[in-house]
Amino acid sequence: MATQLLETSSSPIRLTEQQIAFYHENGYLVIERVIDEERLIALREVTDRIVEGARGLTQHTEVYDLEDSHTPDEPRVRRIKNPSKVHPLYWELSRDKTILGIVAQLIGPNIRFHSEKLNMKSAGYGAPVEWHQDWAFYPHTNDDILAVGILLDDSIPDNGPLMVIPGSHRGPVYDHHANGRFCGAIHPSCKVNYEDAVPLLCSAGGMTIHHVRAVHGSAPNYSDKPRRLLLFAYAAADAWPLMGMSQSGAKTYEEFNELIVAGEATNQPRLIPVPVRMPLPPALYGGSIYENQKGKISSYFQN
Repeated sequence: MATQLLETSSSPIRLTEQQIAFYHENGYLVIERVIDEERLIALREVTDRIVEGARGLTQHTEVYDLEDSHTPDEPRVRRIKNPSKVHPLYWELSRDKTILGIVAQLIGPNIRFHSEKLNMKSAGYGAPVEWHQDWAFYPHTNDDILAVGILLDDSIPDNGPLMVIPGSHRGPVYDHHANGRFCGAIHPSCKVNYEDAVPLLCSAGGMTIHHVRAVHGSAPNYSDKPRRLLLFAYAAADAWPLMGMSQSGAKTYEEFNELIVAGEATNQPRLIPVPVRMPLPPALYGGSIYENQKGKISSYFQN
């Protein structure tokens, strides 16, 4: 069946006062039934075709981040990079009015699109992601930044669900370095209450949200069911990246402002006293968090 472009959602979802308070207290939120079945089916079809396009590849590309067990004859993809540049369905979803309306209730009406990826945990072998904070990768002048996750599959206990440590967004910024270089992972020996982690279980078509400073990670997929999570990061328009506009893919100030997806741009960054640790010197292995984390000293999640 040919995939048709779908109109973006227009039905607002009003968060309750309790949901908003829960997010600010715990650093995460789960919302069921954000996108409808028609769009979900279309997204799955597009994703399947893109994954099949990795057949024949022998190394990572600008589109694909490959599992270590990938072969040209048996394509195994762990991430589709910048999906909205690969297919317009992803782009439409990243600008969806319902999603942006939810985000606005948490970080304000002026919103900049920051980054994106489609993380894929295929049944039986989907790779883990070690504990980390997104803030370690892209610190800003303030931390009104969050990541929205759209579930293309049910997130269940055994298929490597995203896990978040409640309240960790209000704590320290942990060291994500190993042997003096950034590695995108917190050492398992750090004083983090890993046992408090909550799996963000949600049905396909639902949505997870986590704060940029929340400690999170995910185990390998041990189940016979896939877990594909489309992630969009959004920042308040007055949160400016300390590592430069290029982290959002912008080469100029004009391109930076083109990333405003709701409200208005501003050239007056809002500075608040947030803890910052720069991701420098850069990771020994670049390209994605999976590659960055190959520089880690020790692993929490075992393959």
